[in-house]
Amino acid sequence: MNKFKLDKKLADDCFFIDNLQFSQLLLMNDSNYPWFILVPQKNNLSEFIDLNFEEQKLLLKEINLISKILKEDFDIDKINIASLGNVVKQLHVHIIGRKNNDISFPRPVWGSAQAKSYTKIEANKIIELIKTKLNEQRNSH
Repeated sequence: MNKFKLDKKLADDCFFIDNLQFSQLLLMNDSNYPWFILVPQKNNLSEFIDLNFEEQKLLLKEINLISKILKEDFDIDKINIASLGNVVKQLHVHIIGRKNNDISFPRPVWGSAQAKSYTKIEANKIIELIKTKLNEQRNSH
């Protein structure tokens, strides 16, 4: 079996948070928004339809999990969920918390504002929060 390989651009642009049941969870290095990315841990995928139905359900379950954490633990007004793949072909799903007064609102986050990198402390604080929430979720089942 081939070891999962994360696209170089995703690796360069994001912080690793955790491996979920099916996907790798990343934090986009842009503090303008709470922005997470799920990457199914299978090679050579570019489209949602490349997943079989059971894999699609696993990915949807993880999208729901991260979206609920965003809604409960971040001060946001809307959740944007997207899988574009115009720049990075590897299948990945963006889950982005938006505020009515964020730097890009109401426009999409892509190309609207220059990314503002997290400090190491800021990134670690979010990563630890997400890991705590994921562990709570795992322990409740």
